[in-house]
Amino acid sequence: MIPIALTIAGSDTSGGAGIQADLKTFCALGVYGASVITALTAQNTRGVSAIHAVPSDFITMQMDAVLDDLDIKAIKVGMAGSAGAVAAIAGKLRDLDGVPIVLDPVMAATSGDPLLDADAEQALREQLIPLASLITPNLEEAARLLGETASAANEAQMQDQAERLMELGPRAVLVKGGHGKSKEAVDILWDGKNVTRLSAPRIDTRNTHGTGCTLSSAIAAELAKGMPLDEACTSAKKYLTGALAAADTLGVGQGSGPVHHFFDLWGK
Repeated sequence: MIPIALTIAGSDTSGGAGIQADLKTFCALGVYGASVITALTAQNTRGVSAIHAVPSDFITMQMDAVLDDLDIKAIKVGMAGSAGAVAAIAGKLRDLDGVPIVLDPVMAATSGDPLLDADAEQALREQLIPLASLITPNLEEAARLLGETASAANEAQMQDQAERLMELGPRAVLVKGGHGKSKEAVDILWDGKNVTRLSAPRIDTRNTHGTGCTLSSAIAAELAKGMPLDEACTSAKKYLTGALAAADTLGVGQGSGPVHHFFDLWGK
């Protein structure tokens, strides 16, 4: 039987991030994808113009419908949007036993537009992060979750932040260095015992829309297939690097376009 992964996130009308990116990633990696939508966004490659939050009780109903029927092997949580959505998601996830949960603490779009209400940040820290098997903050998100204004400037600082983020309760932390300036894009994985350095050449492209969504959903897909966490992160990093390297071949939109989720499938 095909492994099934669930994404809980917002919808991106341009198809490059959120639910759409997650489902494309699941498909590309051989996993069946189910979805729970937390918000509708009006956005394109240039920015977000509007957000319509899904009522928290309907988020619960979507989760009930999926979890009551499908054998979910891993869950990715992305944009929650509001404190009510965080509470609804956490309320259902607490009932699960043994299902890996990958939390991408989405706070802003690639364009910089905010995607998380101010009152939802503390709810995210207190209710969702402690339930996560892995959280995947980028440099800005890691600093913000720790209440700091400065992002990590080097790998030692990334590791320090990962260790302190573990105090919020997740079982592992992946601090992503994609927004850094070095020639390598380095991520730091900390599981409480071991540090894993994940490195790839930095791809020179403006088409980075949905990179965080894609990486976290790729990790969830590999976990759904039974891969250990460190191997899942390594595999997901390799997949995202390939998707970024092929992004310019798509030519979608006039701003920051999407990565190429099917780079390894199309044309073969």
